[in-house]
Amino acid sequence: MHTHASAPPASAIDGIFRALADPTRRDVVQRLTAKQASMSELAAPYRMALPSFLEHMKVLEGCGLVRSRKVGRVRTYQLETAQLKVAEDWLGRQRTLWEQRLDRLDSYLLSMKEETPE
Repeated sequence: MHTHASAPPASAIDGIFRALADPTRRDVVQRLTAKQASMSELAAPYRMALPSFLEHMKVLEGCGLVRSRKVGRVRTYQLETAQLKVAEDWLGRQRTLWEQRLDRLDSYLLSMKEETPE
């Protein structure tokens, strides 16, 4: 597979998309775009045991989408926007690639139409 010279390793992109494939984790990321929050604040809306929710946070932290700091007994999470940019850049490169392919197909089809006698 061709990789872009400045692109992050595929494993980093895989981890980000794997993390974002889960609706709970996407919701947490969306909530963290508004403000940082403690583990208990983040876990409150979900009907799951805290250890299960903690696993979601470990996945998000493991791929770098969030980072946490612990002060006393409170662990607070914040979004790492640079990692979201990695996903955005990857999607942008795919969109550009397909737009270029479709433009070439369009040009080819137009040239065939011009060459075909009616």
